[in-house]
Amino acid sequence: MEVIRIPKVMQGSARALLSRGKTVGLVPTMGALHGGHLRLLRACREENDAAVASIFVNPAQFSAGEDLGRYPSDLEGDLEKLEAAGVDTAFVPAVEAMYPEGFSTRVEVGGLGEKLCGAFRPGHFGGVATVVTKLLNIVSPTRAYFGAKDYQQSVIIRRLVEDLDIPTEVVVLPTVREEDGLAMSSRNRYLGPEERRAALALYRSLLLAGAKIKEGARNPDQVRAAMLEALSGEPLITEVQYAGAYDPDTLDPLEEIEGGALLAVAAKLGEVRLIDNIVVEA
Repeated sequence: MEVIRIPKVMQGSARALLSRGKTVGLVPTMGALHGGHLRLLRACREENDAAVASIFVNPAQFSAGEDLGRYPSDLEGDLEKLEAAGVDTAFVPAVEAMYPEGFSTRVEVGGLGEKLCGAFRPGHFGGVATVVTKLLNIVSPTRAYFGAKDYQQSVIIRRLVEDLDIPTEVVVLPTVREEDGLAMSSRNRYLGPEERRAALALYRSLLLAGAKIKEGARNPDQVRAAMLEALSGEPLITEVQYAGAYDPDTLDPLEEIEGGALLAVAAKLGEVRLIDNIVVEA
């Protein structure tokens, strides 16, 4: 596996492959790789001639007071996992390489970035959109792979690619879960044993809400109340930032549940912020 740290070198390597008619897949990550990432990497490897994975903890998507300084990192272990997954090229740029002196451009994503997580993480999705745009321009992938756990992010990236005429297919794969249902996340490493147990309340709230809809509930307030009841039963949850039923495309709260509904939740266990979601059909 080749490890490239300079954007122009990565760009040249990818363009050489594309010029020979090869397909290139990209899995953008911030490292601290887990089973969810590995699922994306397998698909990338299977569906493309060449597989590229990036590892870059993007400071532009962290607000003041968030966990940028302590975000989990294991570069050596991550590179071993990438190589074992059959990745051809690991792109591991430094912050200074991605945001050199004088960098002043930012991609804004409008209303989609202000809902759900965006309401609690101002500027987050602008930072995500900026770095993803840079990665897509550097690698020019045929396909780029993302996980549905970050549902809002996937909606925004699909919109970004369409709006900016970027010739990359965005592939979103289902959330990968632990055996007990907890959505895999790099931030799970922050959880102690009791917090890890308490975190299951997020998934339970989604399953309960989904069951209510399958039983015929169509009032979003009733569904949200069921979610909040499940979450309030877990004392280690210190804050519920949002929970409810949303339009899967616009991310707006539903006024009535008909057709598909995004059930989404964000909550904090102490200082650890976790998100989860499922999509259900009424």
